[in-house]
Amino acid sequence: MTQPEALRSLLNAVAQGDVNPEAALDKLKYLGYEPVEDFARVDHHRALRTGFPEVIWGPGKTPDQIAQIMQVMRDRSDIVMATRIEPDVYTQIQDKVPDVHYYPMARICALGSRAENTDLGIIGLLSAGTADLPVAEEAAVTAELCGFTVKRLWDVGVAGIHRLLNNRQAIAEADVLIVVAGMEGALPSVVAGLADCPVIAVPTSIGYGASFNGLAALLSMLNSCAAGVGVVNIDNGFGAAILAGQILRTAGRQRSRTS
Repeated sequence: MTQPEALRSLLNAVAQGDVNPEAALDKLKYLGYEPVEDFARVDHHRALRTGFPEVIWGPGKTPDQIAQIMQVMRDRSDIVMATRIEPDVYTQIQDKVPDVHYYPMARICALGSRAENTDLGIIGLLSAGTADLPVAEEAAVTAELCGFTVKRLWDVGVAGIHRLLNNRQAIAEADVLIVVAGMEGALPSVVAGLADCPVIAVPTSIGYGASFNGLAALLSMLNSCAAGVGVVNIDNGFGAAILAGQILRTAGRQRSRTS
């Protein structure tokens, strides 16, 4: 049975009273994907299941493939994002999708966005050094496109810790903190010792030889002496933003149940 046939059958069952709307919604959560030629299957219903739409991973795909996937997604999603897009790839995508927007520091291409919802809370985003900004901006732009309020605090690494301590108010105001650091990866532990909210640590591949392209920072963060630190993979700003968003959405759902 093809997808349109399956959907028609399900809608007929609801209309006839054989399937209740709640059961139909559960079925719809796993129904919607669309082939794009022979190289992709777009998961249109991911936002329905998880709250966030599918995002295109750029590396390994041709500009033409990325453009085709974006065009298929745009009519069914309020946000279309492609990550790790280099400037020359963006130029080629723009030839086929003229209204695509590019965030050069974050290396993200996007169509659309969600309106900012300040009721969901604040994501505080800290970077240890300027060299960590591409990963930090990937997290910031992802969160903003998904409608979250982001407060940036850049270049506050532990080598000049007064820069961090002078901004304790920004830490206190956040509902979730994303802390991005390379080198020895010490910043998340320090921040977690000052904060009363979840801290998502993002190791970056920035550092000298013994940093092993971020492995040293990753291990430092996993061995944090501060409680309340969760760690994502090296350079994974996107994953940190989605995790922060899920934390805030879950907190909002709990508030609505008790109000």
